[in-house]
Amino acid sequence: MGLFDFIRKTKEEEKQTLDQGLEKTKTSFFQKLTKSILGKSTVDDDVLDNLEETLITSDVGVETTLKIIEHLQERIKRDRYISTSELNSILRAEISQLLRKPAYDAERFFPADFDAPLPKHPYVILVVGVNGVGKTTTIAKLAYRYKQAGKKVMLGAADTFRAAAVEQLMLWADRVEVPIVQQGMNADPASVAYDTLQSALAKDIDVVIIDTAGRLHNKVGLMNELTKIRKVMQKLVPDAPHEVLLVLDASTGQNAIEQARQFTQATDVNALALTKLDGTAKGGVIIGISDQFHIPVRYIGLGEKMTDLQLFNPDDFVDSLFD
Repeated sequence: MGLFDFIRKTKEEEKQTLDQGLEKTKTSFFQKLTKSILGKSTVDDDVLDNLEETLITSDVGVETTLKIIEHLQERIKRDRYISTSELNSILRAEISQLLRKPAYDAERFFPADFDAPLPKHPYVILVVGVNGVGKTTTIAKLAYRYKQAGKKVMLGAADTFRAAAVEQLMLWADRVEVPIVQQGMNADPASVAYDTLQSALAKDIDVVIIDTAGRLHNKVGLMNELTKIRKVMQKLVPDAPHEVLLVLDASTGQNAIEQARQFTQATDVNALALTKLDGTAKGGVIIGISDQFHIPVRYIGLGEKMTDLQLFNPDDFVDSLFD
């Protein structure tokens, strides 16, 4: 199978892809965890110190790690005894709880699956993120997944700051065979967004995905640009965008958390996509991001094929990590 094989995966195949994609994270995490409890039969202060180091070096993040350790300390005070053999199941429950709250919120606002009924028509996704995180390919994969689910999709090339961005998105639109609205480099991004929505309404498009410039060197400029895009879109679709999707590269670990912090301060991000999970041992960053920002991880990228973009399921993630 090649990159553009238009084959829909079954749920079982998607689970296998997830298991394979998390293999590096899982191997690294449990090697460190095993080392942290070596020679110990009960969870004591030494084990907790080692576990804290394990979680931080697995890119869970300091804030989230301290929260997990605090909960373990409370459990030890209550039960007075926790064997190291119980630690896996306790950690599993803690991580599952941290991931579940934002995921539950997402279920109330976003489609449950690519082929599920859309909550709005057209359903508008505004995509943000710095260059190099896989933003353009994530847009292409999103378009493909929705198209395969029977939805009419249109792209908008509002990242006009970088010449290659428009060209790349046009190339992907051609490969996925979906229409695209573009005005070339240096065009007004808000004008592109407006024209995209106007065309989508005229053509009865189901899903509109709009790319934006991802520069963070001027946060105020980025904020103003995104605010302007939102305002012009709302002239046509009053509650657009429905999904403000921040794309992050999981392989950058703590840098991804810092990007999440910067972008959430600049605009109202309500969904996250974590790319390149299959190529990194830093998948623990999902736990820290979900906990610290209370924003649901909506999509995860587990490979180069179009079908390797999945909707994030916290239960499946925890199962793959611990089983």
